[in-house]
Amino acid sequence: MFMRLVGAAAVGLAVLASRPAAQPVRSAQWTEASVPFRVGETLTYDVTLSSYVVAGTAVTTVQGKQPSSSVPAAYHIVAEGRPVAMLARLYTLYYKMETFLDSVTLLPNRMSLISEEGAKRRVGRTNFDRVRRKASFELESETAARYDFDVPQQVQDGLSAVYVLRTMNFRTGDRITLPVTDEGNVYTVQAEVAGREHVSVPLGALDAWSLKIAIVDAKGQPAASNAGVWISTDARHLPLKLQADLALGSFVLLLRQAE
Repeated sequence: MFMRLVGAAAVGLAVLASRPAAQPVRSAQWTEASVPFRVGETLTYDVTLSSYVVAGTAVTTVQGKQPSSSVPAAYHIVAEGRPVAMLARLYTLYYKMETFLDSVTLLPNRMSLISEEGAKRRVGRTNFDRVRRKASFELESETAARYDFDVPQQVQDGLSAVYVLRTMNFRTGDRITLPVTDEGNVYTVQAEVAGREHVSVPLGALDAWSLKIAIVDAKGQPAASNAGVWISTDARHLPLKLQADLALGSFVLLLRQAE
């Protein structure tokens, strides 16, 4: 349950605000988008879940930049989540999400999600066809599935959107709507830039943009409440804090270390 909640948190709060990044026109001379992160960057978070003070740790890493036949390169970004040692002794839990983010358009071309709970292992993979505005989802678990579905042109996955969010500039009062997909479902994320705040996290006390979030599913039903994200105002645009109340409980991610 813990890793599933962390996974939902990543999906629910990854695309949390701001206007879509401008999409460079593809030509013989591709221009890569300017980003505040680099290969090797590692961010470590304390995860608070419901009544636990610190229930686990989440780590996101820009593991590399891989060439591709269709784009100049794609950032290989990985997020992993584990419970603290005390909880790990009671139950085996593990969560891993990977995305490959086009360095020109800042749109993912594929992603995967692995969750392990005890003896159960679940793997979901999504591949994007931007030309056809389609995505294919494949599930490996106790019951397998595969199907194609329509997606908006600018759709992100949960992890890629965290990093795209960091490339954006904010203004107090901005109201933005963005799509994000998770395992064959498309959600609508509506964000309001509330303003700047001074936020204290284990990393330190920093100035941040406060974004208030509303997330709804395809039927218009709320997928989270009390959701928000805080992005540092410095050049690195670090996601300092993420929070939401979900069906399984409430959670907060606080940045402990940035390397």
